[in-house]
Amino acid sequence: MQADAYAGFNRLFEAGRKGGPITAAMCWAHARRKFFDVARLNKAPIAIEAVARIDALFAIERDINGKPPPERQRVRAEHSRPLAAELKLWLQAQRAKLSAHSETAKAIRYSLNRWSGLVRFLDDGRLCMSNNAAERALRCVAVGRHNWTFAGSDEGGRRAAAIYTLVETCKLNGVDPRAWLADVLARLPDHPARRIGELLPWNWKRDRIMVAA
Repeated sequence: MQADAYAGFNRLFEAGRKGGPITAAMCWAHARRKFFDVARLNKAPIAIEAVARIDALFAIERDINGKPPPERQRVRAEHSRPLAAELKLWLQAQRAKLSAHSETAKAIRYSLNRWSGLVRFLDDGRLCMSNNAAERALRCVAVGRHNWTFAGSDEGGRRAAAIYTLVETCKLNGVDPRAWLADVLARLPDHPARRIGELLPWNWKRDRIMVAA
């Protein structure tokens, strides 16, 4: 699961979790933001350089965005992994020079304490460096909650989460959510439960393309 360091997720990563722990892939955008805020407000040289080093990793990602996972992993192994290793050593060296209470030291500690999750993307070409895409998808929820305030109940919240997930999945697959929902809701009563996977957005899109062809 790729996410920020929100404490509410911690139980998902615990070894004693029923079904086994979920592997955490941490977000570099959040780590970068810690340094960026210090660099912007305090003009701290170490924070400024940390931002530049992280930006170098993001630059590599921009070049391989949309490439197949094996290609992304190959490029990361060749170019990103050495930069990440250098960054870790550099952060450790800078931390030793700073007061533990300084804002720069706190930003460094945030990254080093989550390092295994931050570098998880190096070993899996399917992963991104950040969870920005997920946050963009959730923006409508953050904006909307100011209008409706509550989900009504826990079950209402779960249903809303399911609908949001389906709609955003449509968007990620280039499918019009309204067209998909209208078609799927009309077909569901007579559609065999064992073939429900056929109605998932990516399969639905493929079938429509085949019919059109």
